[in-house]
Amino acid sequence: MMNFEGIQDLGGASAQNEVQVPDEKVVSLEEQKKKRQPFAYWNVGSRSFKMKLKASGIGRLENKYRQNLMNMLDDMPPLSVMLTIIQEAMSPWEHGVDYQDVQKIYDAWIEEGNSQLELFQKVLIPLMVVSGFLPEKMAANLMEDIENI
Repeated sequence: MMNFEGIQDLGGASAQNEVQVPDEKVVSLEEQKKKRQPFAYWNVGSRSFKMKLKASGIGRLENKYRQNLMNMLDDMPPLSVMLTIIQEAMSPWEHGVDYQDVQKIYDAWIEEGNSQLELFQKVLIPLMVVSGFLPEKMAANLMEDIENI
Protein backbone atom coordinates (compact mmCIF):
# COMPACT_ATOMS: atom_id res chain seq x y z
CA MET A 1 0.00 0.00 0.00
CA MET A 2 1.39 3.39 -0.97
CA ASN A 3 1.73 6.07 1.66
CA PHE A 4 1.03 9.53 0.23
CA GLU A 5 1.71 11.40 3.47
CA GLY A 6 4.74 13.62 3.38
CA ILE A 7 4.89 13.85 -0.43
CA GLN A 8 6.59 17.07 -1.43
CA ASP A 9 6.49 19.08 -4.63
CA LEU A 10 9.87 18.22 -6.11
CA GLY A 11 9.55 20.89 -8.79
CA GLY A 12 9.99 23.75 -6.34
CA ALA A 13 8.11 27.06 -6.48
CA SER A 14 7.00 28.10 -9.93
CA ALA A 15 5.29 31.09 -11.47
CA GLN A 16 2.21 28.92 -12.01
CA ASN A 17 1.76 28.62 -8.25
CA GLU A 18 1.83 32.37 -7.60
CA VAL A 19 -0.58 35.17 -8.37
CA GLN A 20 0.19 38.89 -8.49
CA VAL A 21 -2.42 40.84 -6.53
CA PRO A 22 -3.17 44.57 -7.02
CA ASP A 23 -1.06 45.80 -4.09
CA GLU A 24 2.00 44.11 -5.64
CA LYS A 25 1.98 41.38 -3.03
CA VAL A 26 2.70 37.83 -4.23
CA VAL A 27 0.25 35.27 -2.86
CA SER A 28 0.52 31.55 -3.50
CA LEU A 29 -2.50 29.72 -4.91
CA GLU A 30 -2.42 27.51 -1.83
CA GLU A 31 -2.93 30.59 0.36
CA GLN A 32 -5.78 31.80 -1.84
CA LYS A 33 -7.61 28.49 -1.90
CA LYS A 34 -9.95 28.09 1.02
CA LYS A 35 -9.52 24.84 2.87
CA ARG A 36 -12.45 22.42 2.58
CA GLN A 37 -14.36 21.44 5.73
CA PRO A 38 -13.25 17.98 6.91
CA PHE A 39 -16.75 16.51 7.32
CA ALA A 40 -20.44 17.15 6.86
CA TYR A 41 -22.58 16.47 9.91
CA TRP A 42 -26.13 15.16 10.17
CA ASN A 43 -27.57 16.16 13.54
CA VAL A 44 -30.45 13.96 14.64
CA GLY A 45 -31.70 14.11 18.21
CA SER A 46 -28.69 14.29 20.49
CA ARG A 47 -26.39 12.60 17.93
CA SER A 48 -24.16 14.18 15.33
CA PHE A 49 -23.20 11.81 12.51
CA LYS A 50 -19.94 12.46 10.67
CA MET A 51 -20.05 12.02 6.90
CA LYS A 52 -17.61 12.16 4.04
CA LEU A 53 -17.30 10.03 0.92
CA LYS A 54 -13.97 8.37 0.26
CA ALA A 55 -12.80 7.28 -3.19
CA SER A 56 -13.58 3.62 -2.48
CA GLY A 57 -17.13 4.48 -1.43
CA ILE A 58 -17.63 6.70 -4.45
CA GLY A 59 -16.54 3.81 -6.64
CA ARG A 60 -19.03 1.45 -5.00
CA LEU A 61 -21.86 3.96 -5.47
CA GLU A 62 -20.94 4.63 -9.10
CA ASN A 63 -20.86 0.88 -9.78
CA LYS A 64 -24.22 0.41 -8.06
CA TYR A 65 -25.95 3.23 -9.94
CA ARG A 66 -23.87 2.88 -13.14
CA GLN A 67 -23.31 6.61 -13.38
CA ASN A 68 -21.28 9.45 -11.97
CA LEU A 69 -22.74 10.77 -8.70
CA MET A 70 -22.72 14.31 -10.12
CA ASN A 71 -25.27 13.20 -12.73
CA MET A 72 -27.60 12.27 -9.90
CA LEU A 73 -27.70 15.84 -8.58
CA ASP A 74 -29.35 17.32 -11.67
CA ASP A 75 -32.66 16.67 -9.96
CA MET A 76 -33.37 15.67 -6.38
CA PRO A 77 -32.58 11.94 -6.25
CA PRO A 78 -35.09 9.44 -4.85
CA LEU A 79 -35.01 9.03 -1.07
CA SER A 80 -33.52 5.52 -1.33
CA VAL A 81 -30.59 6.89 -3.36
CA MET A 82 -29.98 9.76 -0.92
CA LEU A 83 -30.04 7.36 2.05
CA THR A 84 -27.66 4.96 0.28
CA ILE A 85 -25.19 7.80 -0.39
CA ILE A 86 -25.50 8.94 3.23
CA GLN A 87 -24.98 5.38 4.51
CA GLU A 88 -21.82 5.05 2.41
CA ALA A 89 -20.56 8.42 3.70
CA MET A 90 -21.25 7.48 7.33
CA SER A 91 -19.80 3.96 7.24
CA PRO A 92 -16.09 4.87 7.73
CA TRP A 93 -16.96 6.96 10.79
CA GLU A 94 -19.95 5.06 12.25
CA HIS A 95 -18.77 1.45 12.47
CA GLY A 96 -21.37 -1.08 11.39
CA VAL A 97 -24.04 1.39 10.21
CA ASP A 98 -26.22 -0.23 7.55
CA TYR A 99 -29.02 0.96 5.31
CA GLN A 100 -31.74 0.04 7.83
CA ASP A 101 -29.95 2.09 10.49
CA VAL A 102 -29.91 5.09 8.16
CA GLN A 103 -33.62 4.62 7.45
CA LYS A 104 -34.31 4.70 11.21
CA ILE A 105 -32.15 7.83 11.60
CA TYR A 106 -34.07 9.45 8.73
CA ASP A 107 -37.42 8.52 10.33
CA ALA A 108 -36.30 10.11 13.61
CA TRP A 109 -35.12 13.20 11.72
CA ILE A 110 -38.51 13.50 9.98
CA GLU A 111 -40.23 13.19 13.38
CA GLU A 112 -38.19 16.25 14.45
CA GLY A 113 -40.07 18.25 11.80
CA ASN A 114 -37.70 18.03 8.84
CA SER A 115 -38.53 17.09 5.24
CA GLN A 116 -37.08 15.13 2.34
CA LEU A 117 -36.25 18.40 0.57
CA GLU A 118 -34.31 19.50 3.66
CA LEU A 119 -32.43 16.18 3.58
CA PHE A 120 -31.26 17.10 0.09
CA GLN A 121 -30.44 20.71 1.04
CA LYS A 122 -29.00 20.33 4.55
CA VAL A 123 -27.42 16.90 4.41
CA LEU A 124 -26.70 15.67 0.88
CA ILE A 125 -25.44 18.92 -0.70
CA PRO A 126 -23.02 19.69 2.21
CA LEU A 127 -21.86 16.06 2.01
CA MET A 128 -21.08 16.48 -1.68
CA VAL A 129 -19.14 19.69 -0.93
CA VAL A 130 -16.88 18.13 1.73
CA SER A 131 -16.39 15.06 -0.48
CA GLY A 132 -15.01 17.24 -3.29
CA PHE A 133 -17.86 17.05 -5.78
CA LEU A 134 -18.94 20.68 -5.58
CA PRO A 135 -17.10 23.88 -4.75
CA GLU A 136 -18.82 25.82 -1.96
CA LYS A 137 -19.81 28.65 -4.31
CA MET A 138 -21.53 26.27 -6.72
CA ALA A 139 -23.33 24.57 -3.82
CA ALA A 140 -24.54 27.96 -2.57
CA ASN A 141 -25.91 28.76 -6.05
CA LEU A 142 -27.60 25.34 -6.19
CA MET A 143 -29.17 25.92 -2.77
CA GLU A 144 -30.43 29.32 -3.88
CA ASP A 145 -31.99 27.77 -7.01
CA ILE A 146 -33.70 25.11 -4.87
CA GLU A 147 -35.11 27.75 -2.50
CA ASN A 148 -36.50 29.72 -5.45
CA ILE A 149 -38.49 26.73 -6.71
